[in-house]
Amino acid sequence: MRALVLNCTLKPSPESSNTERLAQVAVDELIKLGVDVEMIRVVDRAIAPGVETDMGQGDEWPPIHQRLLESEILVIATPTWLGHPSSVAQRVLERMDAMLAETADDGRPVAYNRVAGVVVTGNEDGAHHVISEVAGGLVDIGYTVPGQAWAYWNAGPGPGPSYSETEHGHEWSHKSARTMAHNLHGAAVALGGSALPPPPS
Repeated sequence: MRALVLNCTLKPSPESSNTERLAQVAVDELIKLGVDVEMIRVVDRAIAPGVETDMGQGDEWPPIHQRLLESEILVIATPTWLGHPSSVAQRVLERMDAMLAETADDGRPVAYNRVAGVVVTGNEDGAHHVISEVAGGLVDIGYTVPGQAWAYWNAGPGPGPSYSETEHGHEWSHKSARTMAHNLHGAAVALGGSALPPPPS
């Protein structure tokens, strides 16, 4: 089983990413469950704006799209900015919109029988709103989002320390990330044994 984590931080490598650090807790748990996990920092790639799988010369989305098709599990990890997912996360969802028109040989949308979860960090509140926005988009595309398939950390309302600058709330956030990993894995196993049928014609 394979999992893809798309880290939608605004910070290019090699800057430290709070979002990546929390996502790594879920990654470590998935690895313990025998899942082969790849994490991509999307901001390091030249991802063109648009809603097609390939926007032409210089667009580095197509290899990520291929990784999506090779993975049973997807995690989108994003910081919170002004109470919303990062612009990188929004671009990822916009590019994934093309999957709505893509079908497998058996007629199923390509996102069917794949599961997805969300990781959110930010020193401001609004994580539940961000989770809802991202998860809602993933459901529209065809992914199955199991119960409690999310993990988040924030410092509460107003400015404050970042995830890496404090231990506040880490125990709860890490437990949520481990729970997310188990629920994603369990749902992926279940769909592997009893797949969703193609939609009615």
